[in-house]
Amino acid sequence: MQSAQQQASLPPVADTLPSPLTLAEDHLPAPAMETGAAVVASTAAPASAVPQVTDCPEQPLASLQPLVELGWEQLEQAVANCQNCQLCHTRTQTVFGRGNPQARWMLIGEAPGEQEDRQGQPFVGKAGQLLDNMLAAAGLDRENDVYIANVLKCRPPGNRNPNPGEILACSSYLQQQIRHVQPTLILALGRFAVQTLLQTEQSIGKLRGQLHQYQGIPLIATYHPAYLLRNLPDKAKAWQDMVLAKQHFSRLSS
Repeated sequence: MQSAQQQASLPPVADTLPSPLTLAEDHLPAPAMETGAAVVASTAAPASAVPQVTDCPEQPLASLQPLVELGWEQLEQAVANCQNCQLCHTRTQTVFGRGNPQARWMLIGEAPGEQEDRQGQPFVGKAGQLLDNMLAAAGLDRENDVYIANVLKCRPPGNRNPNPGEILACSSYLQQQIRHVQPTLILALGRFAVQTLLQTEQSIGKLRGQLHQYQGIPLIATYHPAYLLRNLPDKAKAWQDMVLAKQHFSRLSS
């Protein structure tokens, strides 16, 4: 991961980032709905050392209490054992996140998809491949330069949209992840991630292309990679958002 001094010396973004037309994945067919994600750290336990999971007697949402501030490993264990909503009955496993928990970039997506639910990692399907390509084109490595998390830690059955109760049940986990990572910049991927973080019902089309704030942290809103696989013309807009994020990050690092 580059030091702040190295990042500050980066040449102007517009001169260093390639055109979105150079990105791979244009050949991929539009898949079925795949919402796998916005990130466990490279320093965390490998997939073979998954936290122990208990049985899942679901709690009523009305009984949820604010989560006590936890250390990183304790937070991961709490997610693995979460019983806060009905998704604990249908998940294969939780998806905590992935990347560098000390990264200055944090990417936040919506919810795990089918492949993410199986593997316990965010963005491992075709949407993840597209995200990797975009990060690489921007000079970012997903294991070292970013941390990726989701609004939901469990896959909604059939990859349906998250409902408000599920988002509420997971909100304390995401808030604590953000506080631990302390990112310089957040890139929010997809409608539910953007609307949850910004507490708005406005569409991504109205929110993208500008700088927002989440609790004092600069935030850029953009489309989810799974959406882009079904709507290829909007990839150019997503690339513009990535360039905008890189530009703001470079200014913040200087």
